[in-house]
Amino acid sequence: MALTDILNRIPYICKIRGRQDKIVFNLRFKYVVLRSTFKMLRMLPKANQMIANKEKYGVMERFRYAQDIMNCVKKNSRTTTEVHGRNNIPENETCIFYANHQGKYDAIGILVELDEPCGVLWEERQAKKILGRQVCGLIDGVAINLTNIKKMAEAIFKVSDLVSKGKNFLIFPEGGYTDKTHNSLQEFKTGCFSCSIRSKTTVVPTVIYDSYKAMNSNSLRKVKTQVHFLKPIRYSEYEGMNRSSLSEMVKSRIEEKLNSIKMVENDK
Repeated sequence: MALTDILNRIPYICKIRGRQDKIVFNLRFKYVVLRSTFKMLRMLPKANQMIANKEKYGVMERFRYAQDIMNCVKKNSRTTTEVHGRNNIPENETCIFYANHQGKYDAIGILVELDEPCGVLWEERQAKKILGRQVCGLIDGVAINLTNIKKMAEAIFKVSDLVSKGKNFLIFPEGGYTDKTHNSLQEFKTGCFSCSIRSKTTVVPTVIYDSYKAMNSNSLRKVKTQVHFLKPIRYSEYEGMNRSSLSEMVKSRIEEKLNSIKMVENDK
């Protein structure tokens, strides 16, 4: 019996004993970490070197290396991702991707599919952890402290400034996820939409589906997730809107697409 088959039996056994949550919570993520350890021991020192000497390594070179790291994690998570709407990603135009949030795999599922460098507005606690720290540094991501209003504002202003200078960014307006989020939406934090209003750049609503299964479950079976880049919203379409109105526009488009995907998947 293969290792993955044995490990797949653990959640079932523990569920019978009533101890699943305490013993094997997030077994899949632990499995990915274990499988990736030796490769990361080789890759992370170079990542640290590139971060410490950014003048020697171009933005594209660092972004590609970050993608190599993320693709390694993706492979070890036994995950494939279907990508739809690539033609909706603006060419030669700065944009901000606003996506729903389900789990640890979300940013990976999106970033590895992009041709142009893209930063991420990253929750500070996660951005300080090993691997997260390296990827965030390589792609020039911005860490945000969600418990301090002043630091939140500083992070938003920093992203706005970087976007105004031509850097694409990925933002998760929900600010986090829970074990029950799955393919449903939480409330959007409207403050992050200041990044678009201040920089007057294109908005690309982005939908992820089944992404929580990649690293936030106890199963080790192969997983297929989806990423949908929706029709871009250019500044002329949201000019004059406040943060709440823009947030609602983006959220409604993401929610509509999520519902349509659910209908298709339920009919299979």
